[in-house]
Amino acid sequence: MRLSLPLAVLAATTTLLAACGTRPPARPEAPPAPPAMGTAQMAEANLAPASASLVSGRVALVPEAGGVHITGVIGGLPRGRQVAFHVHEKGDCSAVDASSAGGHFNPAAQPHGRAGGGAHHAGDMDNLQANAEGVVHVDVRLRGVTLGGGAANDIAGRALVVHADADDYHSQPAGNAGARVACGVIRVTR
Repeated sequence: MRLSLPLAVLAATTTLLAACGTRPPARPEAPPAPPAMGTAQMAEANLAPASASLVSGRVALVPEAGGVHITGVIGGLPRGRQVAFHVHEKGDCSAVDASSAGGHFNPAAQPHGRAGGGAHHAGDMDNLQANAEGVVHVDVRLRGVTLGGGAANDIAGRALVVHADADDYHSQPAGNAGARVACGVIRVTR
């Protein structure tokens, strides 16, 4: 059987490359898959008092690249003090002390810590600073979570909890943040 000239050249090149231990160039690898994206465009949480407090508020949650942007107003806080603010694992605020919301949202089983400062729960956020009237204008970017879609890092349907004290960012498992003084379930609105 005779090979045509182009097939003969291809066979000779393949034999030569194999003899030299050189392989033909590999196809470029496909780029890595993008991180899971949520399906919701917006959600809200109406924070109701817990543990006999007067703390309440309303926040909006909007997905953005790398996480979720949380904005809104919370009032009834101790004037001029810092308080902890976390996403908790269960969307249940029915207990009078909001204990029904469970622990901090922590799908990766990390120790408690400060967001952006090493290992931490997915629901860990910086403390909120109340003004002289006991009001906080919330403007928080929570990284590494999604809104809707059911991924392991999805916060839709979970609870946002305000604590009585500031988070110390190192006490385990919850930063020694004190009583839960407000709780609201994150509900997708669109």
